[in-house]
Amino acid sequence: MPGTADFSPRGASAPPFRRRVIPVALLALAASAFAQVYQSNLPADHPAIRYAHPTTEDPAAKLNRKLERGETTLEYRDASGYLPSLLQQFGINIDSQALVFSKTSFQAAKISPRNPRAIYFDDDVAVGWVRGGSGMEIASLDPRQGIVFYTLDAQKQDHPRLVRQQVCLRCHQGPATEGVPGIFVGSVFPNASGDPYQQDAIITDHRTAFADRWGGWYVNAAHGEQRDRANSVAPDPAEPETLANDGLQNQASLIHFFNPTGYLAPLSDIVALMTFEHQTQMVNMMTRVGWDQRMGQSAALDADIESLVRYMLFADEAPLAEPLQGVSSFTKTFPQRGPRDRQRRSLRDFDLERRLFRYPLSYMIYSAEFNALPAPALGRIYQRLYQVLAAKNADPKFARLSDDDRRAILQILRDTKPGLPSYFRN
Repeated sequence: MPGTADFSPRGASAPPFRRRVIPVALLALAASAFAQVYQSNLPADHPAIRYAHPTTEDPAAKLNRKLERGETTLEYRDASGYLPSLLQQFGINIDSQALVFSKTSFQAAKISPRNPRAIYFDDDVAVGWVRGGSGMEIASLDPRQGIVFYTLDAQKQDHPRLVRQQVCLRCHQGPATEGVPGIFVGSVFPNASGDPYQQDAIITDHRTAFADRWGGWYVNAAHGEQRDRANSVAPDPAEPETLANDGLQNQASLIHFFNPTGYLAPLSDIVALMTFEHQTQMVNMMTRVGWDQRMGQSAALDADIESLVRYMLFADEAPLAEPLQGVSSFTKTFPQRGPRDRQRRSLRDFDLERRLFRYPLSYMIYSAEFNALPAPALGRIYQRLYQVLAAKNADPKFARLSDDDRRAILQILRDTKPGLPSYFRN
């Protein structure tokens, strides 16, 4: 998934996680990672993985095959090129738009506070677009391989095609992505031109404290006195980590920051960005567990499954000090996409008073990647989830899950999750 967006966000977190600082160079093409312990790279060329295999089943690969067979086409518009048509093909809503102005993409020369990069996403695909840029970046989720990267030339073509890019792994496989191909959300200290300070770039997700999030991003929100790094730059080169953000929080509009001509929306919604943050690392963790199992990494698998379950259940989520509100329709449209139980509850329902989601279990449990995890690993994940959710004597690591939370999550899963092990119904 295209970019700091690289696809990245996250900062300080409570033990046992430690704050991670990532060199800015690693943020150049990513989009969301942080609080976990450093993970070494898994070999993408391992015989059990063969990441570079030309045939994948991610949405971008499927779209390419349809384009090649002449079953569909991409329409070009003067202001935004192929972007609206591409989003329509993927079923991505415009209200997912998030804007990042730090120069942390391979199109850095075109990105600035006056010309931010736009990112759009759904459960399976993220698309990055720069006004006046050379092309679009696509990060597409394959059920077995994880994130696969593509570009689409910005120039009008007779036969537009998405081109797979292995070079993206230089920045999109490493400590920011759990050691597998992935994306992350980054938070930096940008100067007035959007250049990031070469120290203290971090990866963020739902475990990151508000104060560390969204450096180099525009954010529309109403979130009270909870301060973050958004909408601001460090104007004094002598103090590169001092952001001038007085009066720049709780922005309902971004019109005074940049001219939105050509963008599909003038907003960068906080709820969409927080959702994207969570999703990026969830995907990376699932990919790592799947690769562990296929490669026979039994020693690492135990710890990685525990980390995944802990992340899925938001055990280390940074709590909200005050309620927050988004400014786009994302808060309404995102919950509409999920299955609902007999009481009309969904894992996609937002809370936004104390935490991000009302029922703290990741909606990515419904994803094709989760369902495609190797059976031994998937069985162990289910066993650990049930152990936590049905436990009478709660594991202290999951103390933030109330009895009501556990009961509601179990009931929702029973009604909405196909293939759920029978013991969940006890």
